[in-house]
Amino acid sequence: MRRALWAIPVALSIAALCFGCRSFSGAERQDARTFTLWQLPNQTPSQMMSYVIRTVHGRLIVIDGGRDGDAPYLTAFLKDLGGRVEAWFITHPHGDHCDALREILGNPQDLAIGPIYASMPDPAWLAETSRDDSEKRTLADLLAALKQTKRALVDVSLGQEFRIDGLRIEILGIRNPEIRVNPVNNSCMVLRTSDKRKSVLFLADSGPEAGDKLLAGPYAKRLHADYVQMAHHGQKGVGEAVYQAIHPSYCLWPTPKWLWDNDPGSGKGTGHWKTLEVRAWMERFPVKKHYLLFDGLQKIE
Repeated sequence: MRRALWAIPVALSIAALCFGCRSFSGAERQDARTFTLWQLPNQTPSQMMSYVIRTVHGRLIVIDGGRDGDAPYLTAFLKDLGGRVEAWFITHPHGDHCDALREILGNPQDLAIGPIYASMPDPAWLAETSRDDSEKRTLADLLAALKQTKRALVDVSLGQEFRIDGLRIEILGIRNPEIRVNPVNNSCMVLRTSDKRKSVLFLADSGPEAGDKLLAGPYAKRLHADYVQMAHHGQKGVGEAVYQAIHPSYCLWPTPKWLWDNDPGSGKGTGHWKTLEVRAWMERFPVKKHYLLFDGLQKIE
């Protein structure tokens, strides 16, 4: 498996998040106490990451979205929820995180998509630091799709916050140009979403070096969360110390079964991935539940 896998004022961010606002009533209204989070299942054998958040008033937020093969499922899922996306966050330019958005931009099928937020690496920097040509193609293809559809990425800044319907979104990590090891994964956007009832930390594909920077950074105390999305699909991501700082009660695994079991086809534990080691780390916490990609659509209220 591959190693996968520009700032704007807060006031402008809040205004942008009001795109396409609509209120839900009657049967459409969800439990008004907290936001709903879905972890979407993969539609190909690949690892991927796709999360949808619905606020207490029915506004939709997408984080990543998965591969191009995941786009039809994601499109149908969003249309079933009203078809208006208030904000879309892309954590980094790897195909299993952003290709679905690229596909949807070219074929939106009546989806209305608000601002697209990211902290993308500079293409020239990526060309210099990455030995993986597919990373360069993925970023170039995404930027080309945005240009063709007359869209642009909205750059986020470290510590920036968005607030909508009682939901707080904090940007705790952005691109790290000084880290030239595993450059794309170590330049992931890290988000924390929370309200008065629960908190979720999205680490995307952050590697060990990015994890160390999170611990040493100004927002280290904001890492604690009830739910954590396991970094890099649960293997070769941030170190154990980061998970200790998060101290989660629930773990979100955007991880297919073969990766969960470290099984390349010769049996559990026979691969080179570190999933079983990370699973052992989690046993040291009072984790109440693991939400697994291969168990299908996961809903958290």
